[in-house]
Amino acid sequence: MSKTEKDLMDAFAGESQANRRYLAYSQRAEDEFLHGVAKLFRAIAEAETVHAIKHLRTAARVKSTRENLEDAIAGETHEFKTMYPAMIADAKEEGQKSAEISFDYANKVEAVHAQLYRKALADPDKFPVQDYW
Repeated sequence: MSKTEKDLMDAFAGESQANRRYLAYSQRAEDEFLHGVAKLFRAIAEAETVHAIKHLRTAARVKSTRENLEDAIAGETHEFKTMYPAMIADAKEEGQKSAEISFDYANKVEAVHAQLYRKALADPDKFPVQDYW
């Protein structure tokens, strides 16, 4: 990987994390009835999404839908089979019950995500438009 490719992926990660942080900050501002600040956080979060997507596309990491589904399946599978089980074990070992619960919940949902992506990959043309929550 070239320095520029690494920089693009680092920028993608940073912008993606900023997006999620700002959305969490927006929720907190809403909880505190600071609606103008909440809207500001949401607007800038969306701008960070635009930046992140541009970096990912520039790095040529957005492929065909079939390839993207395969990549998504691999990522979700890694999360529920390897990443989260290790994190759950660490949290248990350290007595961090809230982290353990958070990791366990996410782990269960990642398995569902992988299953949904596998279903979409099996027949993308007939995959239904539906609500997920």
